[in-house]
Amino acid sequence: MDGHGHGGEHAHLHHETHDDGPGGHGDHAALFRDRFWLTLLLTIPVVIWSHHVQELLGYTAPRGPGAELIGPVLGSVIFFYGGWPFLTGGLDEARGRQPGMMLLISMAITVAYVASMATSLGLFSQEVWWELSLLIAIMLLGHWVEMRAIGQAQGALAALAELLPDDAEIVHDDGRVERVAASSLTEGDVILVRPGARIPADGEVVDGAGDVDESMITGESTPVSHTVGDRVVAGTVATDASLRVRVTATGEQTTLAGIQRMVADAQASRSRTQVLADRAAALLFYVALAAGAVTALVWVAFGQPAFALDRTVTVLIIACPHALGLAIPLVTAISTTKSARSGVLVKDRLALEQVRTVDAVLFDKTGTLTRGEHVVTDIATAENADEDQLLRLAGAVEADSEHPLARAVHAHARRQLGPLPTAGGFRSMTGRGVEAEVDGAAVAVGGPALLRERDLQVPDGLAERTRAWAERGAAVLHVVRDGQVIGALSLEDEVREVSRQAVDDLHAAGVKVVMITGDARQVADAVAAELDIDEVFAEVLPEDKDAKVAELQARGLTVAMVGDGVNDAPALARADVGIAIGAGTDVAVESAGIVLASDDPRGVVAVRRLSAASYRKMVQNLWWAAGYNLVAIPLAAGVLAPIGFVLPMALGAVLMSTSTIIVALNAQLLRRVRLTAA
Repeated sequence: MDGHGHGGEHAHLHHETHDDGPGGHGDHAALFRDRFWLTLLLTIPVVIWSHHVQELLGYTAPRGPGAELIGPVLGSVIFFYGGWPFLTGGLDEARGRQPGMMLLISMAITVAYVASMATSLGLFSQEVWWELSLLIAIMLLGHWVEMRAIGQAQGALAALAELLPDDAEIVHDDGRVERVAASSLTEGDVILVRPGARIPADGEVVDGAGDVDESMITGESTPVSHTVGDRVVAGTVATDASLRVRVTATGEQTTLAGIQRMVADAQASRSRTQVLADRAAALLFYVALAAGAVTALVWVAFGQPAFALDRTVTVLIIACPHALGLAIPLVTAISTTKSARSGVLVKDRLALEQVRTVDAVLFDKTGTLTRGEHVVTDIATAENADEDQLLRLAGAVEADSEHPLARAVHAHARRQLGPLPTAGGFRSMTGRGVEAEVDGAAVAVGGPALLRERDLQVPDGLAERTRAWAERGAAVLHVVRDGQVIGALSLEDEVREVSRQAVDDLHAAGVKVVMITGDARQVADAVAAELDIDEVFAEVLPEDKDAKVAELQARGLTVAMVGDGVNDAPALARADVGIAIGAGTDVAVESAGIVLASDDPRGVVAVRRLSAASYRKMVQNLWWAAGYNLVAIPLAAGVLAPIGFVLPMALGAVLMSTSTIIVALNAQLLRRVRLTAA
């Protein structure tokens, strides 16, 4: 077993026992549940026939043949059956030379068992069968509750696997549709996804158009429109129309599988807080062992060997570093699975822990704060034309062009005007623009090079408007009809509607917002002014972005870099925290510690919120677990015995289990933290 306590971080989550078959936390919870109920059933007669309990409560249990054997016989069954997970766990820790909670418990119950059996055989004078039985029952209950909590925390991750349908409808070359097992799909297969059905594999839409619910990947509840050529992800739902999808990835290669691996890696990675907890739990074992030894020696020296036994066992039990060992792993299990369902994929827990300390966020502009796609932002006309006429001609001419600006003009015209006339004689003029015949008129659309080539003059009023656009860094396309400039279109990289809220939220949290881009200074300044960004790095080459990150760090700032995870890889790696955004169909972004499946920059705010909440819960749990032991160990040792207060052994077990349950319940409060931006 690895790590501290009962086997390190993941052994804490698994409670490895040798008689529990393969399975997850549901199996472990069932193991402790079944052992608890049978142990409790056997404990009842042990308690009823205990001489100490009879004296304490003032009653006499029925006497008969074999009554004296109830304690040793049932106590032995309880010790070996109920205590078996603790005994084997303690043996594993001893073999691994990593003593922790399981070893402490196994030592305590072994001492109590040996002393009780020796008393039953007339070799000793201190019998604690009822305390031993009740102790094991209470500890089994505590572990059962813990396993249920962990199982619920990681259930969200397991639920991701259940999002994939068992069957798929494959479309053969002859058009025949056949239902097959989803696991039999291979790359290149074409599948039919009906309305309301889940997509069984990653792929590309080859026929049809409709909305797809991608909330399980991005955390966004609004369906996303998809058409031919768009990528879709396994586990998402076609909501309103049938789609034909060519499979591009199946099984372990799908986005969903990537998310599961990422969450598992995050839970396996170690943070500074976890290292602190591991060291504290390991130290606590030796503190408890030393406290137990001192307790035994002191009370034996006072001539009370029976009391020494009782106090020593109580110290070993109450000092178990169970809550301390659970403090971090349970918070991690809840935070990583909850965030994964919200589109925040944590690859490295250290990165998540560090986000809360970030005081500067460096956003890449294109594709992060902006969509990375030009849209028509303004239209200006000469006196001899109107906007609809201008847009109608420009949209018709650009219909056959593959240039991004042309597609933006055509899409805008279709949205505004509906069907457009068909252009004839289309011709592309490299570096200048395009031209075609529309409604009998020769129409050309292009930039300044087109005007220079044809020696065309822009009317004064129009020239003033286009000059202002150019100063903002916008792309300007002029529309020419029959040799005359009749208007112009301004196109700019569209700023995401949610970017301003992301910047405002970061400012409210006291975080400096910086933007970096390879675009011209005037383009960058225009976006920065619109979003109220604090500082801008413009005209920066991709290979120089990491140098700008280093420059911010040299000022003493803790920097989070937010980019698309491809061109920004060096900068993401250089930053204190790398956050890849908009990677919903490519979760294996190696350079980032955190991946936002959605392209919504407000996800950065959600990550910071998650980081702060998770760290807060970790610290609260550590303080509770450590503080509990500082108070509980002296009480268990009997420091208040001279004034008449003695902490009963069974109550010590209750307090130990209660401490664990409190830590578990506190971690559960993370579920209430809102991650997705409002």
